[in-house]
Amino acid sequence: WLMSDNMHHQWLLLAACFWVILMFMVASKFITLTFKDPDGYGAKQEPLMLTAVTKVEDVHVPEEKHWPEEFQSTGKAFSGNLLRQPLVHMERLELLRNVCRDTALKNLSHTAVSKFVLDRIFVCDKHKILFCQTPKVGNTQWKKVLIVLNGAFASIEEIPENIVHDHEKNGLPRLSSFSDSEIKKRLNSYFKFFIVRDPFERLISAFKDKFVHNPRFEPWYRHEIAPGIIRKYRKNRTETKGLQFEDFVRYLGDPNHRWLDVQFGDHIIHWVTYVELCAPCEIAYSVIGHHETLEDDAPYILKAAGIDHLVSYPTIPPGITVYNKTKVERYFLGISKRDIRRLYARFEGDFKLFGYREPDFLLN
Repeated sequence: WLMSDNMHHQWLLLAACFWVILMFMVASKFITLTFKDPDGYGAKQEPLMLTAVTKVEDVHVPEEKHWPEEFQSTGKAFSGNLLRQPLVHMERLELLRNVCRDTALKNLSHTAVSKFVLDRIFVCDKHKILFCQTPKVGNTQWKKVLIVLNGAFASIEEIPENIVHDHEKNGLPRLSSFSDSEIKKRLNSYFKFFIVRDPFERLISAFKDKFVHNPRFEPWYRHEIAPGIIRKYRKNRTETKGLQFEDFVRYLGDPNHRWLDVQFGDHIIHWVTYVELCAPCEIAYSVIGHHETLEDDAPYILKAAGIDHLVSYPTIPPGITVYNKTKVERYFLGISKRDIRRLYARFEGDFKLFGYREPDFLLN
């Protein structure tokens, strides 16, 4: 009986020791989790949080609550895409400034802020916005946005197509209509933007729109401008077909093209350089949008201008803004390298200022 009682006490003592050891292990684990891991986690995370906040403040991204609802509902896409947008646009403006300072490109990047340039810039005084028109880059839609903002129509859907380009009726004043002091004041204080696209693709679009399809029935392009280009630049004078893209390229690449430009008047706005249209090295633009990224750029521009709660950019059909490399190469197929190089030499400023690559078919 005594032996049995001693064994019972030994088992109790052993169990108690086991229990103490177990409790010690649990307590040790708790202490480790409570004091060690959080310090390690915080040390890794805190700098990341501070870095993110610093970047947002540097580029002045508005608080998330101010973004349109359609962006707020896609949290991951919003933070990954729209928060990157200000950096993209800062890089574009920095590239522009660097190329403007390149003395080797001065003749291709600088121009006087003439009446021709001021005629291209449309004014929205109510919201302090200036928009420089660069044809064949989706400008019709931006003009609709400004027409609504100026109060001529209540919504974009209400604007008749024939009114958009009728500058007597669309309620869009040009910057050239103001006095010198008023022009200077607006250039110095208003939000200013314009849109660009690959220069060669834009020329193809201008050629198709004005000399092939001519959807708005502007007969002077086919009956006056096309014959003038053909007479001067077509090699085979016995050829009777209408203006060909090869003729158009030869005209645009001619260093002495200006004598024809004077005869064509303001119609040349559809194919002259962005430099000649908007003077980007002389005017400090707030944003430069790219046609190829318009799905991202349009909402950003509206937000940056402070008008996103008043109007939306019209819906962009799928794929319409995508750069079509195959189409560009097809149009230039068969055109002499000499003529293409002369064309590029004229538009090199546009390629360099806005970060577009020299076409591969010029490098081969």
